[in-house]
Amino acid sequence: MQGIRHLMTMIVTGACLAQTPGIGQAQDVDSFYKGRQISMYIGSAVGGGYDAYARLVGRHIGKYIPGNPTVVALNMPGASGNTAVGHIYNQPKDGTTIAAIPPGAITKPIYAESNVRYDFTKLVYLGSANTEVNLCWVRNDAPVRNFEDLLSKELVIGASGEGDSTRDFAAVENNILGAKFRIIMRYAGVREIVLAIDRDEVQGICGTGVPAMMVQRPAWVAGTGLGKMLVQQNVRGSARLNAMGIPRTADFARTAEDRQVLELIYAQQQFGRPFVMPPGSPPERSAAIRQAFLQALNDKNLLAEAAKMNLDIDVLPGTELQAIVDKIYATPKAIVTRAISALVYNPPK
Repeated sequence: MQGIRHLMTMIVTGACLAQTPGIGQAQDVDSFYKGRQISMYIGSAVGGGYDAYARLVGRHIGKYIPGNPTVVALNMPGASGNTAVGHIYNQPKDGTTIAAIPPGAITKPIYAESNVRYDFTKLVYLGSANTEVNLCWVRNDAPVRNFEDLLSKELVIGASGEGDSTRDFAAVENNILGAKFRIIMRYAGVREIVLAIDRDEVQGICGTGVPAMMVQRPAWVAGTGLGKMLVQQNVRGSARLNAMGIPRTADFARTAEDRQVLELIYAQQQFGRPFVMPPGSPPERSAAIRQAFLQALNDKNLLAEAAKMNLDIDVLPGTELQAIVDKIYATPKAIVTRAISALVYNPPK
């Protein structure tokens, strides 16, 4: 898979180079960005996995953008990433605005009723810094020891608001698989939920991958801390986690249609750390930043820094990400309808 991804990256990078604007346009891009500032809005709270990836990219991408602008990271959490998306929609569309958003912000409008009125297929997708496999993590002393236990025993988990994977994945698994998650939705982000687990306010957290937990509690990933992995919330799972024997929620689906609904809900994990620009961004500038994104994520210094931070880098080019988003938005209506019903949270009786 890594070899295929590397080949795809080389192909797309080559295509980007082949389509690079002429000398005059390149000079215009260089002149425009020289001495300017690019604002990178992070649609999550400080301290989590999204924040770590966004700031890592922000520290390196500027040297690959013509004119070498300064990139300033600004946290703008709220509405599961839609606060940041809404903000960039209202900013000047001149190529000086980027947003790093949770993938659920992109997929939510397909199957969840909301007041979001943005067309996510029109965003300029720069790419994603990694793919993701989310998990449920639980305290070692929780009454639920494995996913089978969840079909008969209640587990109290912390979550952010509706539309966030920490809430939505568990709600769907209650409705589709018969799990018994009791979801407490009052936390700003992963860091706050993990602290609540430490205090024994809640017994676990779902919708969170290994990279985010490596930032918060690396001992949990190593299997030596207060918490542990319970289940992968995924259809295919991670090869490494599969080899470790961590089960996948989709394996508990009773019908093929159940698996399709889960696959739609979990689709956001294909692009775990997406970066976007607003529609209408000048094509020559957005092309330059899209190319800079690929170059930055193949930079040896970024990769070394990511390794020290225990952040997995598996770059997904912007054109490939755009194709995935288009495919997701073409999901059959019957599956979307079931997904909408499955996202309604009802506390276990």
